[in-house]
Amino acid sequence: MIRKIEKFIVLAVFLVVSICVSAQDGTYGAYSPYSIYGIGDISKEGTAYNKSMGGTGIATRNRRFINYLNPAAVTARDTLSFMADFGLVQNNTVYAQGDIRSGHNTFNIYDFVLSFPIYKSSAFMVGITPYSDVGYDFSSKETDPGIIGNTGNITYDSYGTGSIYQAFIGAGVTFWKRLSLGAEAIYYFGNLDKVTNMDYSDDSYRSLNSGSELTIRGVTGKFGLQYEQKLGRDVSMIIGTTYKMGTNMKGFATNYRYATQSSVTDSLRHTVDTLGAKGMRFGNEIGVGISVKGGEKWSAEFNYLRSDWTRSGFDNAQGFAVVGDSRFSSTVSQSFRAGFEIVPNRNDIRYYLKRCSYRCGVYYDQAYYKLDGNNVNSMGITLGMTLPVYQWYNGISIGVDLGQRASTRNNMIRERYATFVIGFNIHDIWFRKIQYN
Repeated sequence: MIRKIEKFIVLAVFLVVSICVSAQDGTYGAYSPYSIYGIGDISKEGTAYNKSMGGTGIATRNRRFINYLNPAAVTARDTLSFMADFGLVQNNTVYAQGDIRSGHNTFNIYDFVLSFPIYKSSAFMVGITPYSDVGYDFSSKETDPGIIGNTGNITYDSYGTGSIYQAFIGAGVTFWKRLSLGAEAIYYFGNLDKVTNMDYSDDSYRSLNSGSELTIRGVTGKFGLQYEQKLGRDVSMIIGTTYKMGTNMKGFATNYRYATQSSVTDSLRHTVDTLGAKGMRFGNEIGVGISVKGGEKWSAEFNYLRSDWTRSGFDNAQGFAVVGDSRFSSTVSQSFRAGFEIVPNRNDIRYYLKRCSYRCGVYYDQAYYKLDGNNVNSMGITLGMTLPVYQWYNGISIGVDLGQRASTRNNMIRERYATFVIGFNIHDIWFRKIQYN
């Protein structure tokens, strides 16, 4: 009976994924008017397990899941076990500003990670995941009667696409069965395209097309530590910390401006700048966390993260800063996250649902930028579960994030979203010695 349920779950999930893929327009990795600034919307890191726990993971040690939020956590595993994680995310957002309402849906792959042991209490991981996304498309019309009377109707249109990804490779080692240390090398790469058009209905005026094509590269490192202290027979406390170094951006920024009338196009500006010479940076990040767990039955965790972007150099840089009435500025981002997990009976052979893991979480995030001096904050709740499949620790993790970013005060745009994630947890035992011929 349980095997039939597992087969049904696998079939149902793949049907859902197929439907989501067919419904996705494929244009944007993420979509938000706030992604017009800097390097766009910074993604929430973590697998489906982390995302359904409110985004926690700095103090997580769970041998059943890959936790790449802290490189020291890679050693939390069974000896000789091979692990992989692959995840998909589907986001649905409703936007509001004054009396204006709109909505948008996106679908994307959010991570692919592999992990396996190196020697005894050490382990290795490698993966790729989105770091930030640019996605927006909005337009407006000139409303000043004086201008319209002289030039005719004018339409302003802005859109942006692109993503920055991070490929990482890391390793960790555990000493005295309590202290774990880890390090990770990260390579950022991607392209961002931001365009602004001004079109005249009167052909006697030249329409303007301007924008920036950004090719971004960067290398940095991340370090992690975890210490586990037994509090009782099956209860332990884990303290974790991480530090990711800030780093200078490399790459190029191509900025252009063209004037078009009929079929004639004139180049008003076309420059190519080296980003390394501009002193623009990715912000550093420090995180601390504490968790308490009761064996493999339950766990609770709290995380705090802080990232300093005040020296990013975005505020006045062509292609990163915003040209218009609104004013963005870099600031310090902060996150508060908490999560809880419970498993009724992991070894129950009669009731499948008692073997499933159930999770919930909450979070409060402050973005790395301000809009007209106002912080852009997000808050939400997360829910999720893992459905065991076949043997070992194989499973399918599903989760939902229900939240809101910003508000309608101070003429800001409010975003209310429901984000669904599906993660495929793959586990196997490798390098086993043959005992019998």
